[in-house]
Parts: sequence; C-alpha cells; structure tokens
Amino acid sequence: MEIQQPPKKLGERLLEQGLLTPEQLRIALELQKRTSRLLGEILLDLGFVEEAAVSSLFSKDLGTSFLASLEGISVDPEALRLVPKTWALEHRVLPLSLEDNEIVVAMADPFDVLAVDDLRKMTGKRVRTVGASETDILRAAEFWYAGEVETVQDLLRQATEMVRTGGGALGFEEAPLIRLVNHMITMAVKDSATDIHVEPEKNAVLVRFRVDGILRVWEILPKELERPIVSRFKVMANLDISESRLPQDGRAEFRFGSRLLDLRVSVYPTSQGENVVARILDRSKLVTRIDELGFSEGFRAIFRRMLRRNQGIILVTGPTGSGKTTTLYASLLEIASPQINVMTIEDPIEYDLPLIRQSQINPRAQFTFARGLRSILRQDPDVILVGEIRDPETLEISMQAALTGHLVLSTLHTNSALGAIPRLLHMGAPPHILASSLIGVVSQRLLRKICPECSTNEEATPEEVKFLLEHVPEALEKAPRPLTLKRKRGCPRCKGEGYSGRFAVGEIVEIDRRLQNMIHERASEEKMLDVMAEKGYLSILQDALLRVLEGRTTIEEVRRVL
Repeated sequence: MEIQQPPKKLGERLLEQGLLTPEQLRIALELQKRTSRLLGEILLDLGFVEEAAVSSLFSKDLGTSFLASLEGISVDPEALRLVPKTWALEHRVLPLSLEDNEIVVAMADPFDVLAVDDLRKMTGKRVRTVGASETDILRAAEFWYAGEVETVQDLLRQATEMVRTGGGALGFEEAPLIRLVNHMITMAVKDSATDIHVEPEKNAVLVRFRVDGILRVWEILPKELERPIVSRFKVMANLDISESRLPQDGRAEFRFGSRLLDLRVSVYPTSQGENVVARILDRSKLVTRIDELGFSEGFRAIFRRMLRRNQGIILVTGPTGSGKTTTLYASLLEIASPQINVMTIEDPIEYDLPLIRQSQINPRAQFTFARGLRSILRQDPDVILVGEIRDPETLEISMQAALTGHLVLSTLHTNSALGAIPRLLHMGAPPHILASSLIGVVSQRLLRKICPECSTNEEATPEEVKFLLEHVPEALEKAPRPLTLKRKRGCPRCKGEGYSGRFAVGEIVEIDRRLQNMIHERASEEKMLDVMAEKGYLSILQDALLRVLEGRTTIEEVRRVL
C-alpha cells in the first residue's frame, strides 16, 4: 500500500518556486507565532509575495489555468449581462466570455463549488473557471461593470442647462457638472490614459486623453462649460477658484471602483482661457519588474551588474514620460531585501513599495530634495532613491552619499546617456569626484507595441532597407530575405491606432577606468562615444531598430519617438 505524503505547506511551496526567500519565510513565521494570523495574509501584508502567486498555487491544486493579470483583458458584455454585479463582487467572480453553451469566469476561489453551481443555474450555461487574484478580480469587475447609465451627451445637456439657468451648486456631488467631470476621468482610466487635457479654444473646449504617449480627442464641449469644468478641477485639487491669471498646481484623489487614484492637476492661463492637465497615477497597480520593462537581454545584464554595486550613483535619463520612474522602481524591487535599508525622496510617490521607506517632498514646507537627502543620510540608509537631481546642492549631497558607502539612484533630464556627464559637470560637479562616484547612466524612451491582432507583414521598402543598413548593418545582414517588416493597420482592440501598449528601449553606459580618466580630463561627448563604440555600445536608435527587426514595433514609430 502506497503511503501518501502530507501536502506541503504554503511557505515550503513558495520557497520551492523561488517566490520567497528563506529569510523572508523566517520573518513571516516569527510574526505568525506572535499574532496567530494566516501565513498567507502576513506574506501579503509584508509585500514578500504577490497575491497572484498565492492564487496561482490554489489554481494548480484544482488543475485550472491561472491568469497572472487581468490588465487589458477583453470582457464579453454578453457574459457580464448574465451575472449581476452584486453577486459577482460578493463571490469574487468576473465573467469573461461566452463560448457556445459555456461561460468562462475568473474566480479568486476556484474551490467554491457552491458559487459554480449557482452560476450554472443563473446562466443556464456550463461553467469553466480560471484562477485570478482577488484584487485583480475586484478591480476588473468594478471596471467592467461600471457601465454608463447616462451617456456623455446626457451629461452635457444637463450640465449646459444647469449653467444656463444658474443652478446646481458645485458642492452637490450629484450635480450634472460634477458627474460630467467624474465621467471624463472614468473614461480616461478605462482608456488607460496617463493624462487628461482640458484645452480652451475660441468657441469650444477640447478634451483629449494621452494614451500610449499619443493625444487622442475624447470630446468637444460647449464653450460655456469651460469655467465650471476648470472650477471643478480646482475644487478637487484644493486650488484657488478666484485666481485665473496665474498658474496653479495641486493634487486630488479620485475613487474609481475599489481603486484610489491620484490626480496631479496643473492649471495654466492662456489667451483662450485656463488650460487644465491632470496626470493620472494609479498606486494600486503592481510595479513592473526589470524583466518586464522591455529592455534587451544584454542591457539587463549590464544594468543588473551596476545594481549589484554597494556604493556609487546610477542615473536614469530621458524626457518627461519616458518611463524613468518605472525603471527606478523596478530597480528597487530588484535590490530591496530585509537585510538593507532602502529610503526614497520623491515628487510624487507614484507607487507604494514594500520594505522601502518613501517620502514626498513639500516645497511649501521647505522640504526639498536637498533637505530631505541630508536628513536621509542620518537614517542609516544603504540605498537611496532621489526622484530627480535638479540643482547643484542635490548633486553635491548625492555625490557625497555615494562616496561614503551608499548606492544612490536618481534621474536627470538629458537626451543621451553620455550627455549626462557634461550636464553634471556644468552643474558644478568636480571631475575627480564625479569620476569616482558615477557607476553608470541609462537613457531610455518608450515605443508603442504594434497590435498583435491586426498587424501584417510586408516587404521592406528600399528606403527602409537603406535606413536599417546605415544604423544596424550587422543585424540586417543576418535577417532573412526578402526582408519583411510589421505594418500597423487598426482594429477594435487597438481602437484603430495599430498599436497597443508600450515597451522601453535604451542605451546604457557603465563607467570603467578609461571613461573615468576621460571624465577627469573633461573629454567631449564625441570622444567618449568613440571609446564606447569600440566596446560594442548600442545607441537608443540602434536598440529601437533591432526591435523593428524583431517585429515588436515599426520604423514609423521609431522615427516619431527618436
């Protein structure tokens, strides 16, 4: 008779799969002894494991597939209509699709046979379950069940009537104008927009969303709604409603389903009226890991080698919106552990990170990057993240920290990785100190991914072949003939754009002995570039064109960004 082994405990299984370290398990077990709480809850609270990892193990026990993320998944409206929202939220279920006589649902607890049986009776369909984390299901359910009872035209009509009649005080949450602004923000979140632009024109108000780095028109509103809409954003961000001649900046919170979003609101006076831009920050989103950013394998190897250094400065450069902060957060997740003290000073804190002490600058209270950095050095840190090196004082303290045994991560606004060196020298960095403290520099951009649903393969034009031959001749020689490239088309999934999502491309410079000497000598960027070329250095443009040959994006997109 075969003796069955008892099932392994959660901690042991997470260790086996490399999702947990022995030290993290030891800490969690000690806390469990003191609190008598479930081990899974403690691991999640400490941020040692992601909820998806625990849910995935349960799905394997049942033999069902597991969805690591519901982000960007397409849900069939017909499936939603078969399952009431209240029941779905109560049982942590999200209907996904209808296939013949079968409904496919994501469940946080695939073992809940009573819920599956209720679904079968409720829908009259066979039920197929897939696993997903409870957080993902609740977030996605709030998103997909948030159907608009009122259309934007209904809200526009009501808001316009309210303004014309002089009724509807801004204090009432159900006022049509407030519902219109809430609807605007909700639609921006649904479209995965990073920014909302409310732009006054001569006879109208243009509302645009920035999606995947591109502005798209959402709606054209009547001119008479301009001041009330601007006032509503000011009220949300606690700005001065009576001031219309000076720029103002503030922050607001917006609850979308179970998610609490941060809005960075900027109001700027123009000749046609006040222009509003609201940046959307969703702190509930999981921070991306380095392997998920899109960088090439060679890039990641150099970057990880730089991160393993225990002192010095690593800079990430690029224009606004190029993903610098995301890369820095991914770096912190790479190196953070219970054995080291990681502290940050940011503007703003975009995501909450486990085991990391994060702080937000406050210029009104004289809490600047430089002042915060001086204080952090008295907190016994091992790793420090400085949101941005903006001034000579912050640079000086960062270099001092790097030379006294700290790893410092920060950002800088330059167009290239090597361009950071003359920029730092211009800010007043002594060449010998900069050469000794700088580990390396990353410069990056974000490119749109070509939509996998509607893209096609077409033979490259002579002009495209010439362009590729000029910049990536070796890769082009290895490419199959005739050379075919991906072309964008447009479909419902990508909303006719031909692209869906973005990924990072970049160039990386690791400071070696030869470059240190060149910094000492204040060598030009061109001379340093010649030295890097001897070592097989790839520019951002070359990295991007290699992705074109891989079929991830198009030459048209590369030219737009670079």
